[in-house]
Amino acid sequence: MRKSAAVRRFEELLADGVPLEQLARQAALLTRRHFGRTMRLFAPLYVSNECVNVCKYCGFSRDNPILRVTLDYEQVEAEARFLVGQGFRSILLVAGEHPKLVAPDYLAECVRRLRKLVPSVSLEVGPLEMAEYQPIVSAGADALIVFQETYDPARYAELHTAGPKKDFAWRLACPERAYAAGFRRLGLGALLGLGEWRREALALAAHVEYLLKHCWKAQVTVCFPRLRPAAGAFQPLATVDERDLTRLICALRVTFPQIGLVLSTRERPQFRDGIAPLGITSMSAGAHTEPGGYTGVGREKLHVTRRGKPLPVIPAEDENATPQFIISDDRSTAEVAARLREIGLDPVWKDWDYAFG
Repeated sequence: MRKSAAVRRFEELLADGVPLEQLARQAALLTRRHFGRTMRLFAPLYVSNECVNVCKYCGFSRDNPILRVTLDYEQVEAEARFLVGQGFRSILLVAGEHPKLVAPDYLAECVRRLRKLVPSVSLEVGPLEMAEYQPIVSAGADALIVFQETYDPARYAELHTAGPKKDFAWRLACPERAYAAGFRRLGLGALLGLGEWRREALALAAHVEYLLKHCWKAQVTVCFPRLRPAAGAFQPLATVDERDLTRLICALRVTFPQIGLVLSTRERPQFRDGIAPLGITSMSAGAHTEPGGYTGVGREKLHVTRRGKPLPVIPAEDENATPQFIISDDRSTAEVAARLREIGLDPVWKDWDYAFG
């Protein structure tokens, strides 16, 4: 594949011959120039960990005998009210891919109810048709995040063995369908640890450049998920250490100064504090990666699924559904916000309102 000038420059910045300290200084300068000293804070709200896909690395994979639940609308609202009480005005709605339990109309109603509480609702859910996205956008959703997981088609086929997620091309084209449906922000990412990180990064950069050209009315953001411990005990297939991740983040900032860069609670607190001023523009905080994780709602409906059939269980006292992965930064929301101020950044709880549009 022929590489553009931007991708070639990005490839040079990924090389070890480029001093990381110099690259970091340049990235920090560009971040301040384009985004000031702000850090957008958001929280994930998991509404379901039901899934029909078999993905070898994912805690929600259909074959994992985990505690599962799909929250009803009132329970979704209860979780959202807790997050609002923590200060959040931006919520990322997350769900496993289950066409029946997490159908487009369910997602649209969740968004509709959340929009009464917060001005910004994003989604990280299974890919849909453009026409299925439109009612969700009309309900008030403003962003869609979809990770390609790996940009290597052969590796992708090895890791996704059953379910609609097996279709590599369908997933790859998802951001364009979301753009056509009206989403104003498009989020990308590769799950670091599934393939050689520089190769994945080059494909990711090419995808970013493509969307900047063809979906130019939307803001493009990139997240950097690294594999974390989860049900199924999948082990990373490639090593990506913190120095590698720092280089990747700084190289993307220098190559694409205008895009948003997102870091989740997958990373340890000290790393998040150190990388924040260098290029990150958005962070999650105080996160739970299981449905009902903030308030305990949904415990009465916990079950395991075998061969597609739910089996009731008696959970231990105060036991929630199984998380998608174990987080690394377990600081409270207030602690994360306070630390950001200590390092000279301003936590931003709200950066969008439809009155602006």
